[in-house]
Amino acid sequence: MDAFRDSILQRGPIESFALKTVQDFIQPQRQTKLAQDENQMLENMLRTLLQQLVASAAQSGEQIMQYGQLIDDVNINGQIPRLLDVVLYLCEKEHVEGGMIFQLLEDLTEMSTMKNCKDVFGYIESKQDILGKQELFARGKLVMLRTCNQLLRRLSKANDVVFCGRILMFLAHFFPLSERSAVNIKGVFNTSNETKYEKDPPKGISVDFNFYKTFWSLQEYFCNPASLTTASTKWQKFSSSLAVVLNTFDAQPLSEEEGEANSLEEEAATFNIKYLTSSKLMGLELKDSSFRRHILLQCLILFDYLRAPGKNDKDLPSETMEELKSCEDRVKKLLEITPPKGKEFLRAVEHILEREKNWVWWKRDGCPPFEKQPIEKKSPIAGQKRRRPRWRLGNKELSQLWRWAELNPDAVTDSQRVKTPDVADYWKPLAEDMDPSAGIEDAYHHKNNRVYCWKGLRFAARQDLEGFSRFTDLGIEGVVPLELLPPEVRSKYQAKPNEKAKRAKKDETKGGSLEEETKGGSLVSAEGTLAGGSTSEAEGEVGRGESEAMESDAVADTPTPEEQQRLGGSDTDNGQEAGQIEDAETEEGGLMETDLNHPPVPIS
Repeated sequence: MDAFRDSILQRGPIESFALKTVQDFIQPQRQTKLAQDENQMLENMLRTLLQQLVASAAQSGEQIMQYGQLIDDVNINGQIPRLLDVVLYLCEKEHVEGGMIFQLLEDLTEMSTMKNCKDVFGYIESKQDILGKQELFARGKLVMLRTCNQLLRRLSKANDVVFCGRILMFLAHFFPLSERSAVNIKGVFNTSNETKYEKDPPKGISVDFNFYKTFWSLQEYFCNPASLTTASTKWQKFSSSLAVVLNTFDAQPLSEEEGEANSLEEEAATFNIKYLTSSKLMGLELKDSSFRRHILLQCLILFDYLRAPGKNDKDLPSETMEELKSCEDRVKKLLEITPPKGKEFLRAVEHILEREKNWVWWKRDGCPPFEKQPIEKKSPIAGQKRRRPRWRLGNKELSQLWRWAELNPDAVTDSQRVKTPDVADYWKPLAEDMDPSAGIEDAYHHKNNRVYCWKGLRFAARQDLEGFSRFTDLGIEGVVPLELLPPEVRSKYQAKPNEKAKRAKKDETKGGSLEEETKGGSLVSAEGTLAGGSTSEAEGEVGRGESEAMESDAVADTPTPEEQQRLGGSDTDNGQEAGQIEDAETEEGGLMETDLNHPPVPIS
């Protein structure tokens, strides 16, 4: 063992002698990698050597990580760190079994005092990158987890807070994010962490003992928040006690000077995980800004738990949720005005609680892995052309559509197949948005969804042409069927009857005016022919016959009394124009007598 000790702890680079030393003392069957029984023999020798070194360090009174320091070309190391470096090198190069270094570290922490364990753990932290490699991590992760848990059990949570934090931070970096071993899947609370306080008032000291008991009784609910969901009486008691504490904080605000003078956040040496519960210190603790922040922060964590989703949803009454919301707003306001830097502290707390929701959902979904393996892109071989995939029906989409069902006619007639909805059903969401009683903000209306409006216009063009015609004047809301709208909204988009009648009459009047102008032209031509016939009697019987024939045609083209009545009564202006035309015809040809107050009568 002494020869092995001298060989494995010799000076010089480790890679120059580590493997050769193992081969000399173990004489393995293979030159570079030990078999299972050879690994076991080497591990026993190393563990025995480690025990001897720790015993020698204890006898000499030196710290184990500084015992037997060797001065080499690179740095100054003790014999135990040198031994660990050699074993770590052999494990990294896969000359020996990968879990051997983890076993030696576990033995070393078990044989060391808590003071020496801090140095040992410092060595572990310095080798974190090498220990975290996949070939070593897979072999030793459970041993490392057991070693850290044993250290945490030995440490005092009140006096060794920093060392406990170092161990937890190491585990968080050493294990992957999706590792379930460090996750409280069931959400079990540490109910053993009780806060003990005085039950009887002290004698000879003037203290508001009722407030003292009310204040520290809140820790029972902070320790087990799930108890508030089991009975409504517990919530009422908690809310009344919390109101008393918040009222006291409101009545005794802290100034900036008091906050800076009493803040102990930057003094790590005086930090303690639990506060003293003596009634004599109640007045001093209320003036401590960090003390107030811890209490208010506990309130926010409890509120966040009661509202956060979980596998067992918390069934709280609506009145309780409203009261919880008001208490939360009040706590945040107190945090904001608590010096120093109250607003910055509140922002940081809100950010942390918001990120905590992501972990809650992750645990609720069964802790799926975060890591995703990269997709390996296979590069085509040089000089080889990539063949385009052949599809049965021309492209990928059509081929997938063809394979939708074994029998395509059945797929087309399937009742579950997507159908074009009825236009009334399609516009119901927009009609609900238009209802003022719904109280939906304009930013969340369906009319802002372009795809929804475009599909609705297509449905209206096919099924509701009347509604589609209202789009130009009233926009997308005018296309909604009127029967879907409430009465107060329907009147806004419903066309008035008198407007429809006026529009119809105006169209008819335009058509009647054009008809009268055409007929008036034929009368004028007939009258001109008649006048010409009276002055030219020398033309004989032929001219008179033609005049009589044209006169009969003109009389036949004259409008009937009913038509004149309809045209004359459509509009005042149009009536006047028609009367003027008739008067001119009567004066020139003497064929009609026109009176504005009576319908026109044809003259024989």
